[in-house]
Order: sequence, then C-alpha cells, then structure tokens
Amino acid sequence: MMKTALLSLFVASASAFAPTNQSPRTSVAQNALIDEAFGISIETGNKCPPLGRWILEDANETGIKWWQNAELKNGRVAMVATIGYMIQKWGIHMPLYLGPSGSNAFHAESTKDWLLSSTTGVTFSDIAKADPLDTIAMVPAAGWVQVLFAAGLFELAGWKRQWSDENPIPGNYGYDPLGFTKREGGWDSAELTKLRMMEIKNGRVAMMAMAGWLSNESIPGSFPVWHP
Repeated sequence: MMKTALLSLFVASASAFAPTNQSPRTSVAQNALIDEAFGISIETGNKCPPLGRWILEDANETGIKWWQNAELKNGRVAMVATIGYMIQKWGIHMPLYLGPSGSNAFHAESTKDWLLSSTTGVTFSDIAKADPLDTIAMVPAAGWVQVLFAAGLFELAGWKRQWSDENPIPGNYGYDPLGFTKREGGWDSAELTKLRMMEIKNGRVAMMAMAGWLSNESIPGSFPVWHP
C-alpha cells in the first residue's frame, strides 16, 4: 500500500512538469514573456523555475503583473512577520503600547493590566507572555474584524494605485516615506533596480522561513535548522 501511494505521488509530481500542447510559436513567446519578468534572477539560471512556468503558462502581461504584486505583498508581510515572531519568542515586548507604567521591553507585567477583551478577560500582558501561535486564539473576534478591515483598506488603496491608476511597476503603491524611489534616475536607475531585486529575494527567504518556523511551532522538531 505504501509503495503504491509513493508511486502515485511521484507520477503526479512528474506530470506537473510535463510539456504542454502549445504551438512552438506560442510556447517561445510565452517563455520569453515569463523569463523576462522582473524577479527572475541568477539563482535559477535567469529562467523561471518549472513550477512557476507551469503556473504562468497561460498568463498574459497583466496576469504576470498580478503574480508579481502577490509575491511582493506576501514577501513584505513575511519580512515583518519574521521580526514579530522573533520578538515574541525572545520575550521582548512593547511597554503595553505606551500604557501603564511598570512594563518594559523584557518584562511583560505592569502595575495595571490593560484588558484586550473584557468578555474573555485576556490582557495585553497575557498576549505578551504567550507563544506566537497561541496569541492568535487569544485575540477576540472583534479584534480580528478590525484587522481584516484595516487589511481591506490597504488592499483597496493598493488596487487603486496599481491597477486603476495603471502603475507599471509591480509593488509600487505610491507610499515611500523614506524616499527610496526618489533617487537619481528613478525606477530605471541601477541602484533602485538592485534594491527592488533585494526586496524580492529577502521576501522569498522570509516566506520560507515563516513556513519553517510555523511548522516547527506546530510540530516540534520538524524544522531541523536554526529557528527562534
């Protein structure tokens, strides 16, 4: 039974990379469109990996731009998540969001606990002392409604600035308080091109890191490399 299951798995995996029934002209044009997309780098031989090529085999320029935006947004969230995960695991906390005195970066207790939820009795100190995954269940439903509402506002703003305003640069949502995009030469400058590629690569590493860390949090010992 086990051998049959493994054989089925290998066959299914191999079929995912099987060549499609495209005409040579369509295949060459589509491959060029995919391989020339920003984000393809030397790590994969300046070619899109087989799985990515399979996903994008029917995508036009707009579709590829959508995937680029999705990768950038998920990578940015993952980079912030790695910082938050490490801070929580190492026991470093904000002083109750500038609340009552007594709490500091390495001591979650306070002279007066602020309630996160009056219905559940969960306090900010309880959140500060919990493991990262445990904090998800401790946030009340009203809190998640606020999170989803805020995320929705960001998505709407991003959609307008990227698609409605027809911005040609994936991931450029018009918010740049540090002035990275205001360098000499603009988006075509070698410096900004390098920074954009660095962001994509760091985002990819962060996504893989969070997948591994969360797996280890759920199944201790499942991630055999360093983790906080």
